[in-house]
Amino acid sequence: MTKRDILIIPDPVLRQHCEPVVKVDDAIRKLADDMLETMYAAPGIGLAASQIGVLKRLFVLDVAKEDQPRAPMVFINPEIVWASEEMSVYQEGCLSIPEYYEEVERPASVRVRFFNRDGDEQELQADGLLATCIQHEYDHLNGRLFIDYLSKLKRDRVVKKFAKQARHAERV
Repeated sequence: MTKRDILIIPDPVLRQHCEPVVKVDDAIRKLADDMLETMYAAPGIGLAASQIGVLKRLFVLDVAKEDQPRAPMVFINPEIVWASEEMSVYQEGCLSIPEYYEEVERPASVRVRFFNRDGDEQELQADGLLATCIQHEYDHLNGRLFIDYLSKLKRDRVVKKFAKQARHAERV
C-alpha cells in the first residue's frame, strides 16, 4: 500500500465528475488499498478517488469508533437509490478542506447500491454518521463539496482563504 497526496481546494480536479470503474481488478483493489492507507494516515473517515487525483467512481470509508477495530468499506460505482425525507444535521469536515468544519443538513438515511472490493454487487441501508459519510463521499464523485451546502458568504470565505494559501505555497 502507498500513501497518496490529498488534493486541497481550490484544486480544479475536486470539481470534476468521476468516470465509472469499468472492471474491478487488481489495479482497482490496489487503488482502494492506497486510499484506505491515505485516509487512515490523514486521519479521516472517508476518502474519494478524486481527492487523490484519480477520476474514478470509488470511495472508501471507515466510521468505526476509535476504541473499535477498523472496519474499512470500499464503494465502487456507488449509486444512491433512495434517500429519506427525514433530515439530520452533522458537523462535517473534509480532508480536501483541512481544519474547516460546518454543520450540514442531509437525508438521515440512504440506500446505496455499489460493488465491493471483490467486485460483488451490494446494497446497503445506512443512517446516522454512515449515511452522512456516504453522501459526503458520493458528492465528491460528482464534483461537489460539503461547502456547497453552506451559504454563499461562508462558501466564498473558505474558498478565498484556501486560494490565498495555495498562492502563497506556490511562491515559497
